[in-house]
Amino acid sequence: MTVIDITKDNFKQEVAEYKGTVLLDFWAVWCGPCRAMSPIVDGIAEEYPEIKVGKVNVDDQMELGRLFKIANIPTLLVVKDGEVVNKQIGLAPKEKILELLK
Repeated sequence: MTVIDITKDNFKQEVAEYKGTVLLDFWAVWCGPCRAMSPIVDGIAEEYPEIKVGKVNVDDQMELGRLFKIANIPTLLVVKDGEVVNKQIGLAPKEKILELLK
């Protein structure tokens, strides 16, 4: 599955009302650790099509950053059926991210 850019306009449809698992990556262009984690998140999107993967640019989507109280990036949230069930703050290896998704 391709990675979806999540905005305040598509959040409700793509995340809040989605029945299934969504991996949300909160990031920014200027963030080195975010850029390092991006290929890992992209790889998970390709390898696990049953998981919806979305990226939230915190500079462009400040409202969503505030909604989830994102204070540090990168931050990953695992959302299942509209509810946040797991969180990872900071750069993480693929194995750690996959553990969050279980």
